[in-house]
Amino acid sequence: MNQQSPNEPGQIAAFLHEKGWDDVEAAVILGSGLGDFTDRIQQAETIPYDEIPGMHGTSVVGHKGALYRGIVGGKQILAFAGRFHRYEGYTLDQTLLPVRIAGEMGARSIFISNAAGGINLRFSVGDLMLIDDLLNPGSVLFTTSDGREFFRYKPDHWVERAKNVACRLGISIQQGTYLYAQGPSYETPAEIRAFRIMGGDSVGMSTAPELLEALRLGMDPFGISLITNKAAGITKAKLDHSEIKEAAEMRKKDFADLIEGLIEF
Repeated sequence: MNQQSPNEPGQIAAFLHEKGWDDVEAAVILGSGLGDFTDRIQQAETIPYDEIPGMHGTSVVGHKGALYRGIVGGKQILAFAGRFHRYEGYTLDQTLLPVRIAGEMGARSIFISNAAGGINLRFSVGDLMLIDDLLNPGSVLFTTSDGREFFRYKPDHWVERAKNVACRLGISIQQGTYLYAQGPSYETPAEIRAFRIMGGDSVGMSTAPELLEALRLGMDPFGISLITNKAAGITKAKLDHSEIKEAAEMRKKDFADLIEGLIEF
C-alpha cells in the first residue's frame, strides 16, 4: 500500500471544497456494522472513497467505504462510512486520514464509533458503551511540540450529555474503558483476563489513535463502542465477524438517535 503524503488531508479537503462541501460543523466515523447511520443524513451527498484522490477503498465487511455530507441534528456534518485499520496493512498515517480530513474541513467535534468485544462481565451483546477512558494505546500517544504535554482523552462533558440524551430518549447505555489492541488476530482468553484486571471494559482494533489525533488537532472527540460479542474466554463460542451485523441490527436506531442527539445538543 502506498504511503500517505502528509499534505494529503489538505489536498483532499481542497477537492471537497471544490465540490461545495463547506461549513462542516461535526464529523462521525462509523465502525463496523454502523454504516446505516447514513440513512439519517438529510440532503445527503456521497462520494465513494476510491473516487476521492488520495484515498482508498475499505476491505473489511461492514464498512461501506464512502464519505457523506449532509444535515443531522440541524448541523452540517461529514460521515465516514468505514475506516482503515493497522491490521489491514495500513500505516498509522493512513488510519488517521479521516480524522485529519475532518479537521481540515473545519469540524469542531467528532464522534468515533466502533464494534468491540465486551470484557466487562456485566456487559451484554448489543450494549452501547460510552468510552470514558482509554487503555494501552501504545505508541500512538502524542505530545505537544515542546514535548512536555500529553493530549489526554477526558470526555466528561460528552458522557454527561450522552446520559442526558439517552435518558430523554429511553436508550440504555453503558460506559467504560476502551482497550486498544492493534490486531489482526482476536485476543486470547489469557489476554482478556489480563485486560480485565488492568481495567478494560471493551477491546477493539481502532478508535484510540483517532481520538488522540483529534485531540492533537484541537477537536473535541467522543467515542462509542457497540459491544458485538463477548471477548475470548468469556463464553465457549467461537469469535466470528458475522456477529457484528446481528448486534448492529439490534441497536442501529438507538445508535443513530444517540449520535443525532449529541450533534444537536
